[in-house]
Parts: sequence; structure tokens; C-alpha cells
Amino acid sequence: MEPRTDFLILGSGIAGLSAALELSKLGTVALVTKKETVSSNTNHAQGGIAAVMSPLDSIESHVEDTLTAGAGLCDEAVARRIVAEGPERIRALIELGVRFSHAGAELSLGLEGGHSQRRVLHAGDLTGREIERALVAAVESDPGVQVFENHVAVDLITESKPRDSGRGRNRCLGAYVLDPGTGKVETFTARATILATGGAGRVYLYTTNPDIATGDGMAMAYRAGAELRNLEFVQFHPTCLYNPAGTEEAGRRFLLSEALRGEGGRLLRADGSRIMQGLHPREDLAPRDIVARAIDADLKRTGAECVYLDMSMRSREFLRDRFPTIFERCARLGLDIAADPIPVVPAAHFFCGGVQTDENGRTTIRGLYAVGEVAHTGLHGANRLASNSLLEGAVVGTRAARAIGAELDALRAEAFAPVSPWNAGNAVPLDEAVLIRQNWEEIRGLMWNFVGIVRSNRRLTVARERLRLIGPEIADCYWRYLLTPDLIELRNIALLAELIVTCALSRRESRGLHFNKDFPELDAQGPHDSAVDRYSSGRASLGTQEADRQ
Repeated sequence: MEPRTDFLILGSGIAGLSAALELSKLGTVALVTKKETVSSNTNHAQGGIAAVMSPLDSIESHVEDTLTAGAGLCDEAVARRIVAEGPERIRALIELGVRFSHAGAELSLGLEGGHSQRRVLHAGDLTGREIERALVAAVESDPGVQVFENHVAVDLITESKPRDSGRGRNRCLGAYVLDPGTGKVETFTARATILATGGAGRVYLYTTNPDIATGDGMAMAYRAGAELRNLEFVQFHPTCLYNPAGTEEAGRRFLLSEALRGEGGRLLRADGSRIMQGLHPREDLAPRDIVARAIDADLKRTGAECVYLDMSMRSREFLRDRFPTIFERCARLGLDIAADPIPVVPAAHFFCGGVQTDENGRTTIRGLYAVGEVAHTGLHGANRLASNSLLEGAVVGTRAARAIGAELDALRAEAFAPVSPWNAGNAVPLDEAVLIRQNWEEIRGLMWNFVGIVRSNRRLTVARERLRLIGPEIADCYWRYLLTPDLIELRNIALLAELIVTCALSRRESRGLHFNKDFPELDAQGPHDSAVDRYSSGRASLGTQEADRQ
């Protein structure tokens, strides 16, 4: 049997598109994306991409800032490799047509929380959209890449079921993919498969992420037997627009870039007093975990619904030029950000944990790679340094493609096992969508209230028990009904929510983004990762289901 394509990529953010452009030089690429290619977390990134592009900066300084933010859990060797390759990736993006902002003849470099130097390249306040525009244009003009938009990955195809293979001995052969337009589940086979599915902000009630960020890649990898690490480290962006009129759709909150604080913004209470003064040497430019916890504590103490971000120290002209999208969005709500304090609250933003990989994106399953937010390379540790996410996506997406290229002769020589087509069995159309909506809302509410910025053993335990009750009900729907995108996503967020809680309960300390008031100090035994896979945590109520319908 010959695979359908040489390389299969699931996801179309900066990591997946970077890998596709590199792999198309070596063979055929099928790129599967849930929505249009421009719908990804990359597209919503406002702040920028961090890289050492100034003679006043250094690789050593960028690495040190990354390690400091990561609170002892970064892999220093990985951080050095990724940071060192950042300038090369920036030049490659510019060659592809990315139009970064300039200050005269020089690149305009912003300052964000946790950074000791100005090193954040940006395109106004729509950096992600500009990067995505250039990468999508390059992919669309590349005859070696075939894009399958509006397709939803269901599960990875493995050579044997996880229960039969044992840890580290399985091989990925591709993925089953739903085409919602036809209702059919198609079989995509490939010599190498890359997960570039992004994060999982939609596991939480309030998030900055688009509605496609449902943790699909992490959930599929877990069901296939891959190892996941450090899922408890969920970054909550401190400053999202609080809109009491409730016009945000389905819990999505409009992000207000950290670059605002990099340009002098200050967090205030309603009475005008400063929140971060005296709490951290960098005050409003402290790492995100510290700022988010400070806001959360202040809201709980005062009973206020929001705090405020003051930008009045900057002129209206500067703000309109530097942050045009933010300026316009606030203006539509009647806010003049040059004069009016902006109401802000935290929201779930980024996962520092994910599918365990090396610096080349290799997972614990042969033939399966993971790049971008879905992956845990060790770069981010317990707290991501601002604007390191796009950097990681660009660097590791390219590294993974080159690693696959180095092994291509062996991949082509290896016999490809037969793959069974998808079997829908006796499934019938879903006739009560309320089943999905109810469980979706309950899970996201549980995660926001019990597994949020500040946690406790009691709340985590309650969340785990309730999720274990919900899990079998969702599994029953999965087997009983024909698949829809909503059902696939519900299955994934339910599993991932339970795995997040499992990791959080296993960490008996407070570190970085994980703060448990029952264990407020660091573990005396030192830094350690949390890890889950099918072989060690089969108790996950959805993880014990078969991964496919072969």
C-alpha cells in the first residue's frame, strides 16, 4: 500500500504553514484545516514575534528572560536553539513578504512583559494576521501543497492500538478526517504526520482564542498513546477588554496587547490607585502569571467586575498609529483610549504544556510530529515569555520539516501497513443538539470556576469528579451518532479538561502559571514536569475509549 500523500499536516497557523512550505520541496503535502486557512490562533496574535534583531540585544539576554519567565521548568538547551534561530526565521518571513513595522529604516521593536530589551517585531497590532497573510499566499502558490479547508480531524491512525503496542513502540500512519460538507470521514495516510492544531482556550468559559481552539491535537495524540506534559500551565492573558454589554460572542474576549503596557500602560483600580506598584520590580511589565494573579486577587478582594488600563500618557496620534485595531475596537464601544481608562479582565490565552516533543517536533510515537502551541518543547516552562509563541512556531515548524527530510529515504523504504476505512457502524444522525450544548457549557464553566488562575485541591477534586460523570455521556454520543464538528470538539475538550485537572492535582506546589493556594510554595525537591499518557493515566473517562472505528 502506498500512502495518500508524503506528508500530512493538521493545522494552518504559523507552525503548520512553515512546515508545509519546507516539506513541499521534498514531496507532496496535504494540509488539513478546520476552517479557512486564515482562521487560527496565529491570525489573532496582536503583540508580535520576539527575536534578537538589534545590536543592543543579545541571544543570551533573550534566553535569560525566557528562563526567568519559565520559573525553572524551561529546557535551557531547547530555549537556546530556538532563540538562536529566531533571526534567521525573521529574515525568511520578510523574504516571503511579511511587512513588519519600521521606525524609519529600522525595524520597529516593541517591549513586552518579562523582556529586558525591545525585541518584539510587530505589524501594528495585527502581527499574526500579517504573518498569516504572507504564509497563506506562499502556500496557495505552491503546487506541492494541497489544502483541505473546512475539514475536521477525528483521530490519528496508528499501526496498532495503544493497548497492543506499548509505550514508544507505535507508529502513526495518518488521520481520519471528517468532511462536514459530505458527512463522510475520509482516510488520510502519510509517511509523516504533523500536528499543528494550536491550543485549547475554548476549554475555558472566557478566552482570547478563536472558536476552533478546542485542543484537538492534544486529545488525538493522547488517545493514540503519545505523552503529554505540563497541561496545568495555562496562561491567562491579564488584559482583555471587559465589555459589560456582552457583545463578545460565545465567551471570546478581545485581547488588548501586552505591548500597550510596553508603551507605558498602567493597571489601575477604579479609584485610580496602581495595582502593580510594589508587587514586582518590573511593575506593570511583570510576567503575565504575576499580573494575571494580581488582577484576579484584586477583583476578588474588591468585588469589582474589572480593573482599568490607563494609556493617557500617550498621545491620541501615537495610539491610533501603533494600535489601530485596538483603537478602533474601543472607539466603537465609546472609549477614547487616549483619555478613558480601558476596562480589562483576564482570559484563558495560551497552553504552555502539550504533546511532548524534542526541539525537532518528534513525539513519542514514530512518524508523528507536533509543532506550535499543541506541542511541549520545553521552551515555555511554567510560563511563556510574551511573543515567544510565534517564534517557536516558525522555528520548530521549519526544524520538524528538515528533520523529516533527513529521514526521508528511510521513511520511503519502510513498508506501509494497510489501513482500514472509517466504520460508522450503526450510528444515526444527532437529533438533539442540546446534549452537546449542555455539556459544552458545563465543562467550560467548571474549568473557569474551578481550574482557573488560582486553584485549590477542593475545587480541582470537584472538577475531576464532575468531569468523570460527563465523560461517559459524551462517549455514548460519540458512538451512537454520526459525527459532526461540534461532537468531535466536545469529545476533545472533555478529555483535555480532565487531563488538565489530572496534571494540576499531581503538582503539589505553586509555580509559574499554576497557583494552588493549598501548596503556595515551590516544591522543596525542585522543578519537575507532570506527564500523562494512555499507559499511565487510563482513568481518564474518555481516554479509555478506542481511538477509532476501524
